[in-house]
Amino acid sequence: MSHQDTDGLTDSAAHHQALNQALDWLLASARFSDLEFREDCSWTIKGLIFVAILWAWSDEKSLTQRFSHARKVVMAMGILARIPAATYQAFLKMLTTWTVALSITLFDAFRQRMRTDLAERFEVCGFAVFGVDGSRLELPRTASNEQRFSPAKTQRQSKPKPQNKRHRRSRAASACRAREKKANSPQMWLTTMFHVGTGLPWDWRLGRSDSSERDHLRQMIEALPANALITADAGFVGYETWKGILDSGRHFLIRVGANVRLLRKLGYVEGKSKGLVYLWPDREAKRKQPPLVLRMVVARGGRHPVYLVTSVLDEERLSDKQLVEIYALRWGIELFYRHFKQTFECRKLRSHSGANAELEATWSLLGLWAMMLHAQVILMQKEIPPKRISVAGVLLAYRKPLREYKSPPDPGESLIERVGKAVIDSYKRRNKSSRDYPRKKQEQAAGAPKIRNATKAEINAAKDIRDQLPLRLTA
Repeated sequence: MSHQDTDGLTDSAAHHQALNQALDWLLASARFSDLEFREDCSWTIKGLIFVAILWAWSDEKSLTQRFSHARKVVMAMGILARIPAATYQAFLKMLTTWTVALSITLFDAFRQRMRTDLAERFEVCGFAVFGVDGSRLELPRTASNEQRFSPAKTQRQSKPKPQNKRHRRSRAASACRAREKKANSPQMWLTTMFHVGTGLPWDWRLGRSDSSERDHLRQMIEALPANALITADAGFVGYETWKGILDSGRHFLIRVGANVRLLRKLGYVEGKSKGLVYLWPDREAKRKQPPLVLRMVVARGGRHPVYLVTSVLDEERLSDKQLVEIYALRWGIELFYRHFKQTFECRKLRSHSGANAELEATWSLLGLWAMMLHAQVILMQKEIPPKRISVAGVLLAYRKPLREYKSPPDPGESLIERVGKAVIDSYKRRNKSSRDYPRKKQEQAAGAPKIRNATKAEINAAKDIRDQLPLRLTA
């Protein structure tokens, strides 16, 4: 962000003007020509987006208070020709109608900003690298949230009342059932596509708590740049998922474990590439589907070896060392979820309605994306890498002007200056891996994939398929 982006602001300018300028910058490339509200609507497209993003940024206790505060800030900006509706219900009604269309527009605008203003960080080792992973968001235990997000098989069902005393449960059994019901609170599943080079989100999908993150991944593939590389953990394995990525022209780097069976010496491709393996499940072989040609790399270190497979066969394009480095960067999505849940306080959403919970999650993600995108462009001028940006400091930098929107900033306390200070110090923290946190996950190692040499029958079957289909190898 150049110095020209701060022109027009004086020391006496109120905080809301800096917020207005930040939001204007984020929406500069957004195209709203195809969107139009009714003539009698008191909202404008720009005004609704501004209020929704500030609603997500606000630290007021309740969602209604956040809306009321955000609305006052936008009204102070003077960008609205008419006073918008003051009720929270009317605001939610507008978001229900327009969130899908507005999200598509904002996704395009934010991605364009990432390509241009963060071009230096857009690629890693010559690829636009994206990590993908899923997580759950807690929800209030209401009938609406249970109906919308709980697994279908565990949804509340009406049961006939016992006809006599003999069928009544004991107090202990009733208490146990009540504890189980409370423990099984509804949760929303969130699968996020994460841009590794910048640490910013790129896409996401929401669903029931038992949603398939692999299905979500397949839905998000087409939104990736051409020739992108997807890196993921052992939960994203499978012939259908990998073939979908390859058919789209993208690449992948995925960890595999004991649940994956691979073949060697199938002879489907010529040459003796180091680490060449094939994924060819029996079901796909019977259907005459071609085997997937892969390259396996074993990363040594830590407590267990890590087995990685990639569709990038050319070692000159990506060496084994680079593949290991790229997979290590996948950890950034875990940090993103920590920031979103803890720092941004979205571990448990507040909406009691299932439909409103989706709106809250969507605009919270858009709000965090907008905030960190704007902050990262500012800090890039100071050559601050993404890993040294303090998300907590950035959040405070935007929330202070939001709280004090009517007042001018004190010297050195403008939005740009506060964001410029949101940097993690260079002090080296102690290793916390030995701490036995009560909630720390004790996950088992993924294990080693099962690898065997192909049989003569498999070699002949693969040769028949190769002769019938045009061979398409990945780079």
